[in-house]
Amino acid sequence: MRWVVLILSILPLFANAEYQRNVARPVDKVVFGQVESARYFSESEIEYAKDNGLKTFLGAIAGGVIGHQFGGGHGRTVATIVGTVAGAAVGNQYEGKPYETHDRGVELLIKSKDGQLIDVVQDVDDKMIFHHGDSVRILYFSDGVRVDKEY
Repeated sequence: MRWVVLILSILPLFANAEYQRNVARPVDKVVFGQVESARYFSESEIEYAKDNGLKTFLGAIAGGVIGHQFGGGHGRTVATIVGTVAGAAVGNQYEGKPYETHDRGVELLIKSKDGQLIDVVQDVDDKMIFHHGDSVRILYFSDGVRVDKEY
């Protein structure tokens, strides 16, 4: 009996696209087996908005335009500067702030019909919860792997 352990990660954290059940895709290989163990876990990550100061910049422009409407001569210049600074401050308040994301995953240790052990880590699908002893199929695609229950 030959034992092989493959670790494949298909978490949204590492992949750009989520697995979609309603999309037809060509399958390169199908392996049938039984779940030896299923370990569910969650990961938290701090994400940062990627606005790069755009809202601050736009706030400064809007504040400068509004400030320019008041006063005359040196007063207009001061009002424009104050409006620019105030607009930048307001825009900065709405700039992207860090936020936390939660990704749930499952690590499945599967014994294939030919006796190999295959370890797959994938995102959790609430409609497909795995337990010890479940009959499953491992679907190999050109860009990854997915485990589904065998029906």
